Amino acid sequence: MAHILIDGYNLIGIAHKSLERARQDLIQTLHRYAVVHKHSITVVFDGWKDGEAAETKMNRGGLTVIYSGLGEKADDLIKHILASAARAWIVVSSDRGIYDFAVKKGFAALKAAEFAKKLQGASETGPNINGEAPGKDDEDVDRKTSGQKGNPKKLSKREKKKTAALKKL
Repeated sequence: MAHILIDGYNLIGIAHKSLERARQDLIQTLHRYAVVHKHSITVVFDGWKDGEAAETKMNRGGLTVIYSGLGEKADDLIKHILASAARAWIVVSSDRGIYDFAVKKGFAALKAAEFAKKLQGASETGPNINGEAPGKDDEDVDRKTSGQKGNPKKLSKREKKKTAALKKL
């Protein structure tokens, strides 16, 4: 069982007619994924502009949905969760600040597109969470080989951790 911490709006993206509908679709998809794969998933959404005064949590099966409180950004809440972590998280965010913070703290970190591919592969049919047709691949992040020390055929520690996290999913 993996423990996955997701930056919700980062995974949804911005190209949606209804952000509320996209959020509910993501929650439903993540819930199915958590139940089928027996993972513990926590997804964090921003509530800092329009949310409740205090942070709100909802538990549903293997999924925990958290909305940050009014005036608090999801990024700050995610960093707080990681800083006080008692478990080995797999962090999903394309936000450089969160991604780098997770890696610095020793957690496996995945870009949102990498995790979206896993979600897409887990569902049989229909568009993925970004509204794209099945089978449409995003380009992987390029690995720079020039100027690196060591054996260029071996993965770095960061890449080994990422590969192990992807295998768990």
